[in-house]
Amino acid sequence: MAHLSDRINLISESQTIAMARKSRELKAQGIDIISLSLGEPDFATPEVVKQAAIKAINDNFSYYTHVSGYLELRQAIAHKFKRDNGLDYAADDIVVSTGAKQSIANAVLCIINPGDEVLIPAPFWVSYLEILKLAGGVPVIIDTDIDNDFKVTAEQLKKHITPKTRMMMFSTPCNPTGSVYSKQELRDIADVVKQHDELYIMSDEIYEHINFVGGHESMAQFSDIKDRVITINGVSKGFAMTGWRGGIMAAPRWIAQACDKMQGQFTSATCSITQKAMEAAMMLPAESTHYMRDAFLKRRDLVLELMKDIKGFKTNVPQGAFYVYPEVSALFGKKYESYTINNATDLSMFLLDVAHVALVPGAAFGDDKYIRFSYATSEDKLIEALKRMKEAIDKLV
Repeated sequence: MAHLSDRINLISESQTIAMARKSRELKAQGIDIISLSLGEPDFATPEVVKQAAIKAINDNFSYYTHVSGYLELRQAIAHKFKRDNGLDYAADDIVVSTGAKQSIANAVLCIINPGDEVLIPAPFWVSYLEILKLAGGVPVIIDTDIDNDFKVTAEQLKKHITPKTRMMMFSTPCNPTGSVYSKQELRDIADVVKQHDELYIMSDEIYEHINFVGGHESMAQFSDIKDRVITINGVSKGFAMTGWRGGIMAAPRWIAQACDKMQGQFTSATCSITQKAMEAAMMLPAESTHYMRDAFLKRRDLVLELMKDIKGFKTNVPQGAFYVYPEVSALFGKKYESYTINNATDLSMFLLDVAHVALVPGAAFGDDKYIRFSYATSEDKLIEALKRMKEAIDKLV
């Protein structure tokens, strides 16, 4: 009889990955599925980045590197942080991992002990909660709502901090909501954090380059709390490099050293060829990827306009990333044939079966009144997907 550890039984499968798998299974059956479940840019990796990888292969750059990434790459990342974000990091403050997900896991496992409390504003990215479970931490979920653009306030944080609180985890721009924190909003949060010496902030900034409100604001810009900020970034979203698996963490050196130790036992360094590609990406001027950002903005506006015709959807205007996160509770209780919509999970399955459009229910992100809709695909597919969704939802009574 199969015996699995309590540890693996405790965590859940990623619902974004699960929906993507269901989409592939239906496609394999010959069903025309439009998948809007994964947050994956549909652009090609920039040519200069690809050429750097090709050169690395031809130069036989195929041996182990430093666990945290080879020195020139970490220096390039430090240069990028200084140039784009005004942040001073040395190479030894940086750990390169096999995707931002590993960067997050490294830091959580290095800092959180069983019983430590971690503040997580909801909606939150799916893996925060599951990674925290592995560490034995206690999630303290702080609910936000669409009317405040899903952003947590300093007052909310104050109410949830206890002597056991060790970390806050959040993202800006946010997955799944697309919300972007302003400098003042971050400053207000920093003012709360600095009152608690053992409270750390994990600031997930993987969507930095997909920002529709001007320059990106980093939590680590505030010198009075920089020594307690763990900045997460990477190349997947901003440089269309999801499959390359290149994550970045910048943190106080003692945290970076602990994560290097952790990673040394799990994976060692990420792929040497990916590292060379990442170095080229870090040296690109920030405006070099604006064509992707501008295309996402155009798609966002298209989706928001088309969603106006879909009954039961309440949306705000996301200011970054490539997601819309509509509230759909107005559809709860409605039916069509054998389908009854009791929550967003039911609605997501209904839309997959009837409209052949794959989305992710808000339960994955902390609230089953919402669905996440990724617009990281072509305008033609988005138009067709919204048309199918409208036709399916119009059948509900």
